[in-house]
Amino acid sequence: MAQVPSPTIRARRLRRELRRLRERTGRTSEEVAKLLGWHRTKVIRFELGHSRVMTKDIEALLDIYEVSDEEREMLTALHRQARQKGWWSAYGDVLPDDYVGFEAEAAAISTFESLYVPGLLQTEEYVRAIVRAGRSTADQDEIDRRIAARLGRKVLLSRDVPPALWIVLDEAAVRRVVGGPKVMRAQLARLIEACDLPTVELQILPFSAGAHAAMGGPFTLLDYADPALDPAVAYLSNEMSTLLLEEEPQVTRYRLMFDHLRAKALDPDRSADFLSRVAAEIPD
Repeated sequence: MAQVPSPTIRARRLRRELRRLRERTGRTSEEVAKLLGWHRTKVIRFELGHSRVMTKDIEALLDIYEVSDEEREMLTALHRQARQKGWWSAYGDVLPDDYVGFEAEAAAISTFESLYVPGLLQTEEYVRAIVRAGRSTADQDEIDRRIAARLGRKVLLSRDVPPALWIVLDEAAVRRVVGGPKVMRAQLARLIEACDLPTVELQILPFSAGAHAAMGGPFTLLDYADPALDPAVAYLSNEMSTLLLEEEPQVTRYRLMFDHLRAKALDPDRSADFLSRVAAEIPD
């Protein structure tokens, strides 16, 4: 399956380009807005992604910024792609943030998870058990939609060039029997199988490793094929909130944390053996 451009990534790239072009002119956002007869905050809202950019707005900005024909063509193409809808837009009610859109075009995904098996490697029954446990008041339709949305993310792994996936998984996530012994054994088998995939590195962080840099909770780093166009992001989430970090010092902090976790975790071969032992220990 070929990779499809992510509207989320294209919208982010467009915002960054608009800011670069404005700064190239030496004008402030307020000065540009005044020239176009807009509210003084309209330009900055575009650059931060707080307002949708309409076609007429793009054309007006490109005129002010005096872009070349090549730049105009590139930016209008970006704008068209940013207005398209990814498959995940159909699940907006159960996917409340932009994470899936950022994940969709990642060239490398590095994730630490402390309580759950990461979504890209979850079996359907494991997903079902988690959703039912976390949404005890949800009706069957909402449960089915949440499950479909989670499973839809796995299309990443069937791309012609799938992302490099590096997972550090806390021992607690594989010790907790989710969905019963049969479901958990199948989930552990899926993890063991993933250990042999050429694009997956999986490490278990055992309890014996003691305190570590990510005691505060799980996080994910997303890297892209061209960092100059699409800089890396760090994503943090829990049941109450999500946070996407884009500033380089913030991302660097979490990259150092991930390096620390990799150093403390079992190597991939020992991790596969560890998972086999855990599966054998699950009582009937």
